[in-house]
This record gives sequence, structure tokens and C-alpha cells, in this order.
Amino acid sequence: MTDEPTILAQRVSAKMESGDTAASLLGIRLEEVKPGYARMRMMVTPDHVNGHAMCHGGVIFALADTSFAHACNSRNVATVAAGADISFLSPARIGEELEAVAIERALGGRTGVYDIEIVEVDSRRRVALFRGRSHALHRPVVPEPKA
Repeated sequence: MTDEPTILAQRVSAKMESGDTAASLLGIRLEEVKPGYARMRMMVTPDHVNGHAMCHGGVIFALADTSFAHACNSRNVATVAAGADISFLSPARIGEELEAVAIERALGGRTGVYDIEIVEVDSRRRVALFRGRSHALHRPVVPEPKA
């Protein structure tokens, strides 16, 4: 059974996905969302690689950033990135599926901190670690349901 906060997080993610053409073009898809958490996946294609035949760091960053966005907006408070850092740990190659899991670590006032781990799905090999800092705009993403 899904609880009301998770249902709201799913509504928010559906709204965000509907306008996120960048994530759509990259093939990033939402697998799971709940308050303070999001899990996304993306298959590495020939369009994602750099001159070394490895997934471009910007594409990996975009996957992590998209997961971060869904996690930090999951409580229906419009939230944007205030900053982010990424460490690339191992290369991803064509045909590998990547998964980004975003977990809220701290939330207070208008700021939050989120850790995102990006792994290759089959081997669970760590590809990158991302830390995002959020800033809340204090307006809803989707209209609140009428009571």
C-alpha cells in the first residue's frame, strides 16, 4: 500500500518529467520516488560517449542531477540546485545501464543536502558519487489536493 506522502512525490515527479526534455532526450527514466528519495536509470548509448568511448561525464552528471531534482522536490516544495560536486570513480561504457539513487541527508529551512550514488546495474560497480545542495523556493510544484 502506498502512503499519501509517496503518492504526492509520484505526482510531483510526473509533473517534472512532463517538462524535462533534457532527461527524456538522454533516456533517463524514473524507477522510484518517495519523500527525500529518488531512483533513476539510463542505458548508455553511442550518443552518450566521449572521445575515449566512455560515457561523457556531463551525461553521468545529468543522470545524478535528475535524480537529485526528483528527491529534493518530492515533498511538493519547488526546489532548485544551489550547487553540486561529483567524483567519477570508474568509466561507463555503451550497453551498460546506470542507476542513480538520491538520498536526502539533511533538510532544514530553505536548504538541503543530498547524496547520489551512480552504479552500473549488473555489476553494482560504483561509477560516480554526487553531492547536491538544494534551495527551496517555497511554492508548490503541483496544486495541493482539496481537503
